[in-house]
Amino acid sequence: MIIGSDTPAVAAPALLASIESTRQVLLEPRDCFFSQGEKDGSLFYVTKGQGKLSIASKGGKQATIALFSAGDFVGEELIADGLYIRTTTATAITHCSAFEIAKDEMMLLIQRDTTCASLFIKSLLARCIRLQTTLIDQRFNSSSKRLARVLLLMAEMGDPSQGASMLPTISQTALAEMIGATRSRVSDLMKRFSDQGFIEFNSRIRVHKSLITVLLRD
Repeated sequence: MIIGSDTPAVAAPALLASIESTRQVLLEPRDCFFSQGEKDGSLFYVTKGQGKLSIASKGGKQATIALFSAGDFVGEELIADGLYIRTTTATAITHCSAFEIAKDEMMLLIQRDTTCASLFIKSLLARCIRLQTTLIDQRFNSSSKRLARVLLLMAEMGDPSQGASMLPTISQTALAEMIGATRSRVSDLMKRFSDQGFIEFNSRIRVHKSLITVLLRD
């Protein structure tokens, strides 16, 4: 089942767009910005769409550790000194557009422009908070709470013109990967949430704010 719509576009800061080496990239759903194990590369400023950061074990197990959307930097860990090896894979969930920025150019921008530096720091802090929340979620919460949190987070990233509760296009299989459950479990939970009036879904899905009560249950 496919549900939802894309997020709205966000204008890139003028300085980012004006860098000669910066180029705009377009990604289809399931395309990768970069893959785990790659060495160095570029970072990205997302201007439209949603994606996910995931990790894979040597045995092939995969886990989604964070979501990102328009207005976020992706791959910002490259700013660390020395040769960096990617520890995650960044994958587009919806159609995405982004500015690809060379590591050295981004470092210069941070040093000389306070607006870009503030934007970059804000993105880093937001990502840290999301990662901490995800770790807590995976360790202590049930699959129903994990799914509710992902749906609420994706709804918050939704297109305001469609209502903030409208999700981007995503499959139940992808949702299952994000919360560490089976597709059949996600299907059962989606039906339960629908029966309780927390969501509506047919070809698209709409999340009601009342879904937050799932997170508040003991």
